[in-house]
Amino acid sequence: MKNIRNFCIIAHIDHGKSTLADRLLEFTKTISKRDMENQVLDDMDLEKERGITIKSHAIQMDYERNGTKYVLNLIDTPGHVDFSYEVSRSIASCEGALLIVDAAQGIQAQTISNLYLALQHDLVIIPVLNKIDLPSAEPEAVKDQIVDLLGCEREEIIHASGKTGLGIQEILDAIIARVPSPSGDPNAPLQALVFDSVYNSFRGIIAYFKVKNGTIKKGDIVKFMATGHEYGADEVGVLKLALSPKNEVSAGNVGYIISGIKEAREVKVGDTITTVHHPATQGIQGFEDVKPMVFAGIYPVDTDDFEELRASMDKLQLNDASLTFEPESSAALGFGFRCGFLGMLHMEIIQERLEREFNMTVITTVPNVSYHAFTSKGEEMIVNNPSELPDVNRLERVEEPFIKASIISKSDYVGAILSLCIEKRGTIVNQTYLTTDRVELVFEMPLGEVVFDFYDRLKTISKGYASFDYHPIGYRESDLVKMDILINNDQVDALSALIHRDNAFNLGKKMCEKLKELIPRQQFQIAIQAAIGAKIIARENISALRKDVTAKCYGGDISRKRKLLEKQKEGKKRMRQVGSVEIPQSAFMAVLKLNS
Repeated sequence: MKNIRNFCIIAHIDHGKSTLADRLLEFTKTISKRDMENQVLDDMDLEKERGITIKSHAIQMDYERNGTKYVLNLIDTPGHVDFSYEVSRSIASCEGALLIVDAAQGIQAQTISNLYLALQHDLVIIPVLNKIDLPSAEPEAVKDQIVDLLGCEREEIIHASGKTGLGIQEILDAIIARVPSPSGDPNAPLQALVFDSVYNSFRGIIAYFKVKNGTIKKGDIVKFMATGHEYGADEVGVLKLALSPKNEVSAGNVGYIISGIKEAREVKVGDTITTVHHPATQGIQGFEDVKPMVFAGIYPVDTDDFEELRASMDKLQLNDASLTFEPESSAALGFGFRCGFLGMLHMEIIQERLEREFNMTVITTVPNVSYHAFTSKGEEMIVNNPSELPDVNRLERVEEPFIKASIISKSDYVGAILSLCIEKRGTIVNQTYLTTDRVELVFEMPLGEVVFDFYDRLKTISKGYASFDYHPIGYRESDLVKMDILINNDQVDALSALIHRDNAFNLGKKMCEKLKELIPRQQFQIAIQAAIGAKIIARENISALRKDVTAKCYGGDISRKRKLLEKQKEGKKRMRQVGSVEIPQSAFMAVLKLNS
């Protein structure tokens, strides 16, 4: 065990984690030149296309130093704020972390947030200054930032470049010298923490674990402590680039188990595996249950695909434990699921993965957050969907979730960021200058305002420089109203929204105008209205496609024309009563991008 090192790579998005991981794998000859490609650990097409890591990936490397052979277990983690749950799970199964900072961009919001996560778990931090070969790199200035943040010595910071391979040797030496070997007893009862799982259509569910105590052998009868189910360990092994079977995996190591589990619900991330014949008395304290931030409905385009969508969601949840869902139905869209996501990017990725990996075409409703509604009788209700809100005459007050947002930016953009946050009902709590031209702004603001387009607009006004990180700080009372969209006097529940009373008129007007552009014209006039209760606050009309019925009348009496026009009018009136309006999927999505 003293020759095992478990470490993860943490950094802000786009600071070069995956590229550095590629160089480490190349240097330790874990992967041959022929198999080498960029972002080799990112196995989804989506990750390679967008250049981001969505899933954390574990891989084992063998490295020899001064005649001693070491086993290094590396976990590459995502950098985006929406995937911080992946990072927390990776950190729980490591003893050390490489903190990577881009020499050109310096410390960003997510760097700080991931660092605090690692320090909470008492991990040893090795600071690495990456992209040192860039012409715009400012190594000395960024070094000062790292020293201020970590309180380390300047000599401890390793210069590296994931592109050229500079400093890889020093990083590996620092991991062996500074990161402690895992503690644990190979002869104690088995305790293994499940930190991830994937679905394989041939072999069932493959669970990835880190052994804290004991040894897991091929053929053992194992028990998952949270669910209480027992299985035979058909195959155990370690994670190389492909799965590498072994006869046993002992304390301190990271490995996988295949036991023919078919049901997604039977494996929970954060569960503890033990053996039936020599069981552990208690499970390992894993990571807390994830709290979804953004809720949206996902519905199949064809209602017959509901069961297929359920199966796809189950398999996807295995691979992404931060996705939560429950069945719901809507008058406009039929049966579907109410899903909880960690943020807007997470929602977008889930939708795209459903389409790519499971061939499911889905409709996503307007995302919102969960509110607490209090009735006049003193009852408390959790409202995930605007349609669940009680009637106005029964409602006493509504509380909405607030977040503490930390934004780090260049000082040139402070004015624009302040006005954006004030527009989103934010209040500034703190403003700190990290250096002469980098400032950290801390706001308290409603999560519902951040859900829509806040992140995109923040990036636009700061020319991509500002970084954003947030955490929830509880619920507060707000003057919220439910705004409904009526099309031809029929309420479309998928477009209902809970919004602040001050913003209702503007948003209602914008939604009506946008829908007028997107809904195709019919043979009859369509009225689009935004309403709060019985009060209409905005209206647009889509005029009817008109056939010129009087074209065949050449001259003659006016009463002839009038008779034809009256007949047409009656027909349109009748058509309007029976005609239904199809709302295209683009209309649901466009409502999200109203400000852009």
